[in-house]
Amino acid sequence: MRIIIGGAGEVGTHLARILSNENHDIVVIDPDEDKLRLIDSSLDVMAMVGSATSIEILEESRIKKADLFIAVANTEHANITAAILGKKLGAKITVARIDNNEFLKYSNTKLFKSLGIDYLIYPEKIASREIVGLLRQTGTTEFINFTGGMLSLFVLKLDKNAPVINKTLQEVTRNEGALNYRAVAITRDGETIIPRGDIKFKLHDTVYVVSNKAGLKDVLKYSGKEHYGIKNLMILGGSRIGKLTAIKLENEYQIKLIEIDKAKSIQLADLLENTLVINGDGRDIALLNSEGLQNMDAFIAVTGNSETNILSCQLARKMGVKKTIAEVENMEYIDLAENMGIDTIINKKLITASRISRFTMSAQVSMIKCLTGTDAEALEFIAKPGSKITKGPLKDINFPKDALVGGIIRGKTSFIATGKTSVEANDRVVVFALPSAIHKIESFF
Repeated sequence: MRIIIGGAGEVGTHLARILSNENHDIVVIDPDEDKLRLIDSSLDVMAMVGSATSIEILEESRIKKADLFIAVANTEHANITAAILGKKLGAKITVARIDNNEFLKYSNTKLFKSLGIDYLIYPEKIASREIVGLLRQTGTTEFINFTGGMLSLFVLKLDKNAPVINKTLQEVTRNEGALNYRAVAITRDGETIIPRGDIKFKLHDTVYVVSNKAGLKDVLKYSGKEHYGIKNLMILGGSRIGKLTAIKLENEYQIKLIEIDKAKSIQLADLLENTLVINGDGRDIALLNSEGLQNMDAFIAVTGNSETNILSCQLARKMGVKKTIAEVENMEYIDLAENMGIDTIINKKLITASRISRFTMSAQVSMIKCLTGTDAEALEFIAKPGSKITKGPLKDINFPKDALVGGIIRGKTSFIATGKTSVEANDRVVVFALPSAIHKIESFF
């Protein structure tokens, strides 16, 4: 595919890095020569100095040949303008990053579609939704629903209480009847493994499990986790993520939100009816203690500073808070943060990449999720009539070894896949795959 990215900020650079590894023809446009120089020296892309809102620059980039135009500059207005121009000048699909919740109303998305923008992406809104989902599934570090929750992916860290430690996958499931869950990947010492029956679970493994609703209780039991209720919640940072999370949850939980900027604190206090907004510095341990950090069931750190978010979550863990979630935008810090005991890492670059990657697939993909702490991806494919995936049981069709079918949604039913399972046309198929398998899998669907 020919892909043009307008904006060489963190999100644009991360997208260019991911997509350049998949042999796409990529152009990155940005007015900042220094940013482009870094991209040009490290990635196999074409860098163009200029604004993605310039018709001349877009025409020079051969926008009329573009399969996908992604506008991810720092300002919403520039992205909207660039995406509209890109469509009018010939781009097949246009995507614009926004930061206004109003634009996502159904009537407004129709308006933008008529203007030429195919897809609006608001990373902070998606991050907030993920946080809300995690707080409702408290035993997991990451949680993804497929097709309205008919199948779900749970990400669990194994500690010393996990009954599955030193047992093989085969031993864990031996006495099960029809499977309600399946381990589809394990991350261990920085390496992601697609598990087969003889692999043993080890202490500190991160395990990715696909489950239907009936399997959740057993998944938590075998991992040594438990579902616990949340009543008291502290949010550090009145960022868009913090604000959207508080709006969604303030009628369910007792929430305290700490924001360092006084003017923003006043705005938030006016907006949030049932949230206690405190103007203060979240790095001040005495302040956190005086506001009852030790009594919190969950702590969310979403300031604009990754170091502050990591350290404050570590403090919350030491004070006995059960659930900690940190926004970490510095990619180099993600492994460090996870090894320090933080339950869940939120990263807007990965969130954005997840939403945009599906536009680069030749097969019909209804969902892609780039997961933190691993290069692997969870995908939901729709099986086309006559496709290779429908030609027999999974064990007989030579499905790539660096990928695994976790489960299938067929009409109003869902089930966990085994080697004997056959996929039918129009099934929604949940697959967990390493990067080396992505394009091999496409050919099956």
